[in-house]
Amino acid sequence: MSGAGGPTSVTVVGLGPMGRATAVSLLRSGHPVTVWNRTAGRADDLLAGGATLAPTAAAAVAASELTILSLTDYQAMYDILGPVVESSRTSGVLAGKVLVNLSSDTPDASRDAAAWAARQGASFVTGGVMVPAPAVGGPGAYVFYSGPRVVFETHEPTLSLIGEPRYLGEDPGLAQLFYQAHLDVFLTALSSLLHATALVTAAGVPAADFLPGALNTLADIPAMIGDGRELARRLEAGEHPGDLSTARMMGATANHIVWTSAKAGIDTRLPKAVKAHYDEAVTAGRGTENWTVLYEMLKVRG
Repeated sequence: MSGAGGPTSVTVVGLGPMGRATAVSLLRSGHPVTVWNRTAGRADDLLAGGATLAPTAAAAVAASELTILSLTDYQAMYDILGPVVESSRTSGVLAGKVLVNLSSDTPDASRDAAAWAARQGASFVTGGVMVPAPAVGGPGAYVFYSGPRVVFETHEPTLSLIGEPRYLGEDPGLAQLFYQAHLDVFLTALSSLLHATALVTAAGVPAADFLPGALNTLADIPAMIGDGRELARRLEAGEHPGDLSTARMMGATANHIVWTSAKAGIDTRLPKAVKAHYDEAVTAGRGTENWTVLYEMLKVRG
């Protein structure tokens, strides 16, 4: 957000890789940036770039209307700001402030934090950064946000410097829900990539002979499963035509992976978990339907 006098001040609390990248992006765009971190030495290069180091967390929050938190989890926010609130009950240091928390936690933790902030007279916006720290502020970077629309829209120009803002709605939990769901896909893919590499290298094949092709497989998945909107429509409609592949066929492959992994002596927990989903579909009499029928096994039932 920019006022008549130029870009407004922003505070960044937490100077891990993501917090530092956020501060750098804001400084690059001309915003006065105040920073605070438990280990003050992490701010040295930011200070050289024009940032101001607050002596305390209270001073950091007091320095700007907008404070961006980039911490390990939400408990870290309470650990840092809780004492600030307790020591300033009469002055209300958080009153009128906007807290944008980019830390990872659960949707319920975000909702609880929004209620906590409201009791302090502050506004709370949940954020979920969907790129690694080196990509912050660059092409393709985007961030999920949820919380009060008017607060988000007021600070959207500033937040856009971190990445393209994707606002999901007023519910503070939505940004973390989308963040965790996307990371569900990402983390599972990473584990499968490493498991597959272990499977190949157990046979004496160099990882370099396998990984380039495996990464191509990951990149080809969108083309294999088709348009995301059409996939969503079929899942919501419960349509699982088994004309190209079936749960029984895919389950047989999943079983082969389990046996191959066991024979190689590598961990079988991941392929067994995948196989269990197909086994459940077959046991439920849905083995002739498409692999997407697993959605019926996974979603909330009853």
